[in-house]
Amino acid sequence: MEPMIIDEYFGGPGPEDMLNAAAALSQALRQFAAVEAQTAAGLRACLPGPGDPGPLTDIRKMKAVSAAVADAASRSALILEAADILVAGGTVADVASALVVATKRAGFAPTLLVPLLRAAALALPTDDASARIAASLRVHELAATLAAA
Repeated sequence: MEPMIIDEYFGGPGPEDMLNAAAALSQALRQFAAVEAQTAAGLRACLPGPGDPGPLTDIRKMKAVSAAVADAASRSALILEAADILVAGGTVADVASALVVATKRAGFAPTLLVPLLRAAALALPTDDASARIAASLRVHELAATLAAA
């Protein structure tokens, strides 16, 4: 007796899997954004306030910490925007184009998002195997497009 194979079960992730992947990637990116925001807040707490000498007294150190606060806050905002772009869905070209515009508007290179997207694909808050596969495929395609931008 020959095994019965039905083609409809072996076609890769379907449209619903791609939507689940987008939602899971978006959630993972939001968690990364929260970490960046917490970093910015923690660094900001080291800076002196008005009338408060604070823990930093060297102006060079204060400038370095201020720059780090601004970078972390900017990255957090960019990652949140990227999460919103991903969850909206669309073709790889449309999503990549929107991500390139967002990164350039924030003053970063589009390649900044590549490791974050890859990490998000590995840290998906789901046990849905099809969504994980779809997320990996989408991130692979987006990474290639962003690297070329």
